[in-house]
Amino acid sequence: MNIAIPTWDSRVSPVLDTASCLLVVSVDSGKEIKRRVVGIPAHQLAPRAREIASVGVEVLICGALSWPLEALLVAAGIKVMPHICGPVEDVLRAFLSGRLTDGVFLMPGCCGRRRRFRGSRRPDGRHGAG
Repeated sequence: MNIAIPTWDSRVSPVLDTASCLLVVSVDSGKEIKRRVVGIPAHQLAPRAREIASVGVEVLICGALSWPLEALLVAAGIKVMPHICGPVEDVLRAFLSGRLTDGVFLMPGCCGRRRRFRGSRRPDGRHGAG
């Protein structure tokens, strides 16, 4: 499996839409077997999603990202794990040990509401944000 994490100064890049590189880690049986850094120079969303998909990414761990970019990545078959922050090595270790979703690495202000209600009805039964 190939896991990608956009990086900035040894940390998970805060916004995938503007990140300039990805750490791509190949994992087999829960163990890291190879890593490489890949540039993602495209600024438009569709080419950016194609570049990410072209390196064989199966799981993308990232900070914030726009809904259109997330939709493009999901359509390309990539599992997106958004709203993650922290040092890249700690995030990778937590993912490999099954602890990434514990909440320690959740971006400040991200309580999961966006994930829970996106594409469905709001708790009051209406559609949309308003």
